[in-house]
Amino acid sequence: MTPHTDFVETARIYCDLIDHLDGADTVWLERLAKLLPRLHAAVAEMDQSKGSAELFSSEQDLDDRFELFSRLHMLLGEKDPYWLEFDVSSDGQLMTGSLADDLTDIFCELKAGLEMLESHPEKRSSALNRLCSSYKTHWGQHLMDAQRHLYELDTRNQLR
Repeated sequence: MTPHTDFVETARIYCDLIDHLDGADTVWLERLAKLLPRLHAAVAEMDQSKGSAELFSSEQDLDDRFELFSRLHMLLGEKDPYWLEFDVSSDGQLMTGSLADDLTDIFCELKAGLEMLESHPEKRSSALNRLCSSYKTHWGQHLMDAQRHLYELDTRNQLR
């Protein structure tokens, strides 16, 4: 399997997991905690030396994005917020993160990239380059933060 194929397949698995979440699934966070490192490894294997700095998410419908965030926020409940240990605002206050926000941003970037790959196969290289570029400038940080928070939840046996 090529690095591009592995990345695209892992991105599809991620998007499918998020697309089909419901309150009855009690192990989705465990599956997600195992999937995010695979996604990270797959994108790291790709050639990230070229590509535009454009994000796909600007093309997303904001209502759909907010609906996804709200659904994830509700499903996560008390597991959603986390402290960003080393991030302090300019006025000295500690900052917080949201797993729902991280997962939404990752999803929107990947979903838009996958849709471009499917609807315009002739633009495969361009779509993959944009995904790599947006990983570096945007969703990669969300991926790292989500992995860190899921690790913390796992160490406290709170993934279920």
